[in-house]
Amino acid sequence: MSRIWTEGFMQVLEDIIIIGGGIIGTSIAYFLQSSDNFDGSVLVIETEAVSQGSSWGGFHQQFSIPENIQMAQFAQEFLGELNRFLSVEDKIVNVDYHSNEYLFLVENQDIPMLYSTNILHHQHGISVGLLDPEDLSQGFPWLNITDLAGGSLGLSREGGLNAERLRKAFRQKAISLGVRFQNGELIDIAKNNDLANAITLSTGQSIYFKTLVNAAGADSSRIASLAGINLPMESRKRQIFSFSCRMLLEKSPIVVDPTGVHFRHDGNLFYAGCVPPKDKDPNCSDTKIDYDLFEEYIWPILSYRVPAFQKITMEKARSEHYTYNVLDQSPVLGPHPEINNFYFANGFMGRSAQASPAIGRAIAELIIFGEYRSLNLSRFSFERMVTGEALFEHNALQ
Repeated sequence: MSRIWTEGFMQVLEDIIIIGGGIIGTSIAYFLQSSDNFDGSVLVIETEAVSQGSSWGGFHQQFSIPENIQMAQFAQEFLGELNRFLSVEDKIVNVDYHSNEYLFLVENQDIPMLYSTNILHHQHGISVGLLDPEDLSQGFPWLNITDLAGGSLGLSREGGLNAERLRKAFRQKAISLGVRFQNGELIDIAKNNDLANAITLSTGQSIYFKTLVNAAGADSSRIASLAGINLPMESRKRQIFSFSCRMLLEKSPIVVDPTGVHFRHDGNLFYAGCVPPKDKDPNCSDTKIDYDLFEEYIWPILSYRVPAFQKITMEKARSEHYTYNVLDQSPVLGPHPEINNFYFANGFMGRSAQASPAIGRAIAELIIFGEYRSLNLSRFSFERMVTGEALFEHNALQ
């Protein structure tokens, strides 16, 4: 950080400003400041209300895009040495990680995709088993397999953790390394030719910078528009409903139905969610729970797939917002093609926790070296937002 004079006033010049204090923004801050090749200032503007709850972040490797597989693999490597990376003053970092396999169920029309992704999985060394209907019936006798043609079951290195704990661990470590965090509402981004050079907060404060990173989650589209950039991201509400069931489902993995309805078992409760039908999935910011979605859509699918769920007791529900890329529901990464000191790390849907280690490392490498060095994620570049070249992930819980 240095100080400059503009129009008779002394202004702060930051090396890097990151907009967004969620798990992606804090990871980028950590990887920048922990690099031996970076010797600058990092300021994170926390524009959004960050959840203080125990939001669950799922970790699986059964993706159809190779880069998503590789990011998931790095996430597992990072978790395996989490205390070496994120411990502050030798305090143990506990993100409450639990191993649990994912079971993706498919119908007949999905068999070609099942086989092709399975080949991809084995090419990347992922331990995944293909199951036919008989395997499903024997392994999960509580499952209704009438209309199923098979499934894909992760055999290792899958599960979930407390995403809020991981975000706090990134944040605390980043602060210990010298990253500064500041609350603020961004209202303007100033540009000079092909560079962005200053932000203005609602308080009237202006901050100059060398590099700007948009990691603002559901607010990312508005942030981009302040620089005259169209970023087709929307805020989509996702709801998780928890319920109890008298019957114990033995060997219950995280089950993903062909419809996109999914559920997991944790303690005495089950947690279920879905990709809502298009007519029930507007761009919105409200947090109101839509119990009709469960009663009219999720529960009929659950009770068909698992007959034991015909008798359940609703316990509670919560909602959160995902950043939804209207083009293809895949993330947008890297610099803008015209404003090349304005970087993007947006559109991770419900995969922010799992993606955060790889994305933090990747954006840090782009800023420091001008290129990806560990994992080439150029397929997710901003250019496809201009060309309209979609990149669909078939195994994403959107």
